[in-house]
Amino acid sequence: MKFYARLILFLVINFGALGLGAYLMNDGPRTTWYANLEKAPWTPPGWVFGFAWTTVMICFSIFMAKLTEAKNNSTIITLFLIQFVLNVSWNYVFFNQHYILLGMINLILLTGLIAFMTFKFKPQLKIYTLFILPYFVWMIVANSLNGYILFTN
Repeated sequence: MKFYARLILFLVINFGALGLGAYLMNDGPRTTWYANLEKAPWTPPGWVFGFAWTTVMICFSIFMAKLTEAKNNSTIITLFLIQFVLNVSWNYVFFNQHYILLGMINLILLTGLIAFMTFKFKPQLKIYTLFILPYFVWMIVANSLNGYILFTN
């Protein structure tokens, strides 16, 4: 499969994950439960989350398309699927079920996985590794926001 075909495939899957996550959060950011939480002073306005996730998923799709071009094996697909499950499930765990601690564990695991993928595949992807960095940075922000909520509520 050519690079652009893989890119489109990953874009569809990654934006599908965002859609599924939004569905599973059950109006999470607009609920009374979330509104009443003590949130971090650095919590960005709502529109930033949409912009950030759009940027993250475009860049991550490029990263995955390049990675599967350089090396296409079951380990890469398995890591991608674990990332997918962790990414989507956080919305349900945190917003729908209100399990703040479990949400934090979920984010820590996802951040660790993204860090692992960053360093594991850097030798193959070289400069294209930069395309996973927005995901890693956004996970650090997400961890800080979730952690603040966990420790202050």
